[in-house]
Amino acid sequence: MKRIIFLDYLRIFACFLVMVVHASENFYGVSGASDMAGPQSYLASEADRLWVSLYDGFSRMSVPLFIIVSAYLLMPMSEEQTSWQFLKRRFLRILPPFFVFMILYSTLPLLWGQIDGDTSSKDLSRILLNFPTLAGHLWFMYPLISIYLFIPVISPWLRKATAKEELVFIGLFVLSTCIPYLNRWCGEVWGQCFWNEYHLLWYFSGYLGYSVMAHYIRVHLTWSRSRRFVVGLALMIAGVALTIYSFYVQAIPGKVLVTPVIEIGWAMCTVNCVMATAGTFLLFTCIKAEKAPAFVTEMSKLSYGVYLMHIFWLGLWVTVFKHTLELPTVSAIPCIAVSTFVSCFITAKVISYMPGSKWIIG
Repeated sequence: MKRIIFLDYLRIFACFLVMVVHASENFYGVSGASDMAGPQSYLASEADRLWVSLYDGFSRMSVPLFIIVSAYLLMPMSEEQTSWQFLKRRFLRILPPFFVFMILYSTLPLLWGQIDGDTSSKDLSRILLNFPTLAGHLWFMYPLISIYLFIPVISPWLRKATAKEELVFIGLFVLSTCIPYLNRWCGEVWGQCFWNEYHLLWYFSGYLGYSVMAHYIRVHLTWSRSRRFVVGLALMIAGVALTIYSFYVQAIPGKVLVTPVIEIGWAMCTVNCVMATAGTFLLFTCIKAEKAPAFVTEMSKLSYGVYLMHIFWLGLWVTVFKHTLELPTVSAIPCIAVSTFVSCFITAKVISYMPGSKWIIG
């Protein structure tokens, strides 16, 4: 298959934004167990409030961008392919490295005392049930696997659906992304109650909406390059601004806060995040290069391994830039993110020379 150049750039961009998100979490999380935010948050100063809001808020489009990239390439699956053939190919690529790193995150931190033997044993015993204690970023693998499982189901509809029919689906998806705000302001809506979480738009909600959006853009969107750029830029700016503001207005320094409350606008399936994601994707579709530099292609190919391992490197660079050098937040967050990304890329590149490296880094 011929490489789609703008997707290589987009994959690298999304992967780097993941590093920015997790670098930022070290300036408001109080979990104490890892380099990720926990149930409670605490911002020490106005500077932390501002720069966490800006850096982390801008980067919350990262996961939806990954979903869109996958769906853009894979949906609908080929008519000649059976469901088993499709799933076998996808899962052989992502599951072995996933389980390798589940084991590594459950064991390697024992060497530097980040977890104890009981935690390691518990994490190993629960590998088939959930991600390890220190690998919260692996939550993403579960919705990704779910999307792969659903592609054979939705592909026949996508092959026959008209542009208007797909727009109806996307419209209902976008409406479902308003529900977190409706719940906060209006309480339970559209059938929600303590015995029923499956609201009116449940089956149009979640990451599947991003997948259909990707297919619509690839197949049905006929806008010119200039129109994609203008609309994409407007959507991205508006979505990012709302995402940043939603955190900043609630993140009062000096107070212990409930993380899901102040992060309401940072959930990946909220309307502001959809705007930022759709706008950014449209901007990247404006890249018309026939060929990317070799290092860009290589970074894109190694991005899965970079994502899987980045928490191992992140903690080191947090120690260096936040605790040892004590850089101000404005520079510490990007330094942590860039150093983590570069370290992971080099590590993944070295591993790629090993026999059977695809089973480790994809």
